[in-house]
Amino acid sequence: MKITMPARILDRNVGGNTTYARNIARGLYERGVEVNRIPVGKHPVHTAILETLEALRPPTRDRVIHFVADTGPVVATKGPSLVTVHGVASRWISTARTSRQEYVWRKRVAAAIRNTNKVITVSESSADDISAVFNVPRDRITVIHHGIDGTAFNTATALSDELAQKLPNEFALYLGNVEPRKNLVELVEAINANATSSTAIPLVIAGRQAWNYHESMRVISDSPNVIYLGFVNDEDRRALMQKCRIFVFPSLYEGFGFPILEAMAAGAPVLTTDKGSLAEVCGPANIIKGTDRHSIQHALSSALVDQKWLDRAPAEGRAWAGRFSWDKSVNAHMDAYRELLR
Repeated sequence: MKITMPARILDRNVGGNTTYARNIARGLYERGVEVNRIPVGKHPVHTAILETLEALRPPTRDRVIHFVADTGPVVATKGPSLVTVHGVASRWISTARTSRQEYVWRKRVAAAIRNTNKVITVSESSADDISAVFNVPRDRITVIHHGIDGTAFNTATALSDELAQKLPNEFALYLGNVEPRKNLVELVEAINANATSSTAIPLVIAGRQAWNYHESMRVISDSPNVIYLGFVNDEDRRALMQKCRIFVFPSLYEGFGFPILEAMAAGAPVLTTDKGSLAEVCGPANIIKGTDRHSIQHALSSALVDQKWLDRAPAEGRAWAGRFSWDKSVNAHMDAYRELLR
């Protein structure tokens, strides 16, 4: 079996999509499967052309093309192919993209669904959204949950000296992309409003500036109660989650929600919303009853004085995160590839 994936996702860190693609590719390697790459062009249009040319290659009996991040070919593939669509935030919120970005994205996703043989997604809620928005029969969509490397996140990891010098002894942590869908403006304002209370705690934000991030970064930069670290490597990612007092993830929508499960696997108490797939994967997390700054502030201050929950959260979180295995996910992908090859 040979699986071909886009290098634009495998070889560049674009957040959860890259985590997903790299772990599936690693699992395939370990099972003796050859993983090849569709090259990246010098411009997004060039990349789209290269992916379409790959789709037009004559089929072979052992090759499947897997478009791992929503978009793919603009013409039907000649051989077996599938696309992973991670979610449709715009079914529920209007802040994920500009109207022009959303128009282009939907056109490209619709083309990828139309021009491949199978659709994979990462949660039941995402499957419902894809079916409703793109008019795909629900039974054509295969749900395969992501996995979590619980051993890695649960193994004690030291912060790099560079980061350790920047951090207070106690802090709340957000780790993920900086973009409107993550609701960081409301989170920062909640932290600011809480700054004079008995539960005041600084906020550390780690993550790359993804898209439409300017308003979020303005609020982050203006706050005296926030430390912005930018993108951090895997070791510091794990160390931050292990060290934080509480992990806060007030997202407006998630197709899956890697960070909350990673934080649970690291032993962090998790405070999150239940939007999109988060209701499906959040398990024993403490739920924010709303997405505005007042709801976040109230939930944060209440969680920080709930010592019984703080004490039991690490064990409960690790047990819950342990349900999500990359071995299971890779095996389910293998089944999907075999079905297409048959």
